[in-house]
Amino acid sequence: MKYKCDKNRKFVDQTNKKMLTHPLNRSSFGNPANENNVPSLEEANQLLHDWVPNEKLRLHMKQVAAVMKAWAIQREGLTGTEALKWEIAGLLHDADWEKYPNDHCRVIIEKLEEMQVVPSIIRCIASHGPRYFGVEPESKMDKMIYVFDELSGFVHASALIRPTRYEGMDVKSVQKKLKNLAFAAQVNRDDISDAISRIDTPLEEIIDFIIKNQKEVV
Repeated sequence: MKYKCDKNRKFVDQTNKKMLTHPLNRSSFGNPANENNVPSLEEANQLLHDWVPNEKLRLHMKQVAAVMKAWAIQREGLTGTEALKWEIAGLLHDADWEKYPNDHCRVIIEKLEEMQVVPSIIRCIASHGPRYFGVEPESKMDKMIYVFDELSGFVHASALIRPTRYEGMDVKSVQKKLKNLAFAAQVNRDDISDAISRIDTPLEEIIDFIIKNQKEVV
């Protein structure tokens, strides 16, 4: 991608004409020599605990991890280490958001590179917000973390206002709330639409998948 710095020191993606709020200004991540270096779930959880004191943010990251793992296993047919890559990417995608908001994504990427983590996990994290970081999702793992990030949080917000939480929640009620821009206003509907446009699965199916696979993560 080509970037041009404006007078306010933000960067514009000259390809898509989008303002980037946290530009990474790079397209490659990690070292291919570390292809087999996948952190253990225990290591990832320790990093989560050390870097993310906010329980609500920690819950969001755990929920994204749960749906990423479930998708990897149920829809991509992955097992073992390959499914673990998806789970860890989800678990750590916002690890630096609370402590380093102005350098969100950059700090966790640099940390994982320092740890010599497999490049696919690092790139997946870098691509979870293309209009913020300027990294386009390429692999299926990249695309799915972009899909799940905003929608997972939105589905959870929808559950919290229901007396029975996730129990009995249906897809149509979530879709209706998506049209109400005053509800969970911080969730970017354009990001959701863009993410869904990059995959072959309809929005309603993704919502149903999230409801079923993150409801136990509380």
